[in-house]
Amino acid sequence: MAGSSTERTGLHRTLGFRDLVVYGLLFIAPMAPVGVFGTLDAKSDGAVALVYLVATVVMAFTAFSYAQMVRVAPMAGSVFAYARKGLGQGPGFIAGWMAMLDYLLIPAVAYLFSGIAMNALVPEVSQWVWTAIAVVVTTALNLWGVRTAARVGFAVLAMEIVVLAVFVGAAAAVLVRDGARRGWLTPLAGDTHFSMTAVLGAVSVAVLSYLGFDAIASFAEEVTGGSAKVARAVLFCLVLAGTLFVVQSYLAALLEPVSSAELAADPAKQGSAFYDTVDASVGTWLHDLVAVSKAIGAAFAALAGQAAAGRLVFAMARERRLPSVLSRVDPKSGVPRVAILGAAIVTMVAAVWAARSADGLDHLVSVVDIGALTAFVLLHASVVGWFAVRRMEGPPSWWRHVLVPVVGAGVLIAVIWEATTSAQIVGLCWLAVGLVVLAVQWRRRAA
Repeated sequence: MAGSSTERTGLHRTLGFRDLVVYGLLFIAPMAPVGVFGTLDAKSDGAVALVYLVATVVMAFTAFSYAQMVRVAPMAGSVFAYARKGLGQGPGFIAGWMAMLDYLLIPAVAYLFSGIAMNALVPEVSQWVWTAIAVVVTTALNLWGVRTAARVGFAVLAMEIVVLAVFVGAAAAVLVRDGARRGWLTPLAGDTHFSMTAVLGAVSVAVLSYLGFDAIASFAEEVTGGSAKVARAVLFCLVLAGTLFVVQSYLAALLEPVSSAELAADPAKQGSAFYDTVDASVGTWLHDLVAVSKAIGAAFAALAGQAAAGRLVFAMARERRLPSVLSRVDPKSGVPRVAILGAAIVTMVAAVWAARSADGLDHLVSVVDIGALTAFVLLHASVVGWFAVRRMEGPPSWWRHVLVPVVGAGVLIAVIWEATTSAQIVGLCWLAVGLVVLAVQWRRRAA
């Protein structure tokens, strides 16, 4: 089935395990906490390392369910394809629709991070200009071909890991020499008081840092060696990223010169909190190095996100859930160019708007995860539906096919419940639009 689908659509099987890991880590970005560190520190009352620890556990349940379903439906479209298999056409559309909200907005956040970082280095050029340049350059690479983007991405990923290693070494040296500015346990317990509600609220934002691992599944029709390779890459990326996030956020929190309460009182400082911490504790040389790495890394995180968004849009259009023009594939490169260009336009508008608004980052970050979290709940339901309810592959494994997805869905629902009101409203509005679109499609097919 996978083979016939590939022949019909023209997607080329050219990606190996390393390519999948590169795309996943690029989308995740090894230094993803840099952009949202201040926001998470403020929201969690200083327990920022615990936020990433909890978020890693939350995402582990989701990664495990992805690994189950990618074997069932090794197709482009990721959660859209899985929910269609496990729950049916309607829930499948809603899962894809909710995931699409985030696949279109997550690259916008990454482009904005890139613009902020470049503006810190060259303040004479506005954030929105740098943001727009990043969109244009990475879109061109995505249109060139998936292998070309993966090769360039590997070099960028290597640079990010080197810079992260330099930061960890420099931070450790400062801590040994001067000691911590906060208590050694405050990154896990908070610098004022501990609140699990605050931690869960921050987790709903921290999930943004992880949303690359699931994008790996959207390349299932372009990987050599079968779906098992995709499942391994999903789990590997999550474990590695979670470890990197906890370590760097813990070190940065120990060196943070201001309290979480001060950051909460002044949202304008949250976007640059990590850079300010590095500048005050280590020096401007590391500040500039991190800024350059983040500028380039965030742009290429957006490249991977844009590629995944294009494939989700392509998959939904191929199944006639979106306009069919979006399912066209370039015969030479095997790239769904129309879908990628459509995703790039939406991302450009959102990213430039946020870059030109004083509170654009706060608004964009607060709403960007809600669609993915909802889609992940449907992913878990798909595992139960396919293996336990429909029993399509014989008797289910109750811990793999029932316990893990049910617990994973329950935790995600708790995170959604603790998300900001604006995020919940945006999610409900987007869901309502999706339900209307689905109803119109059903009426047309019934006519």
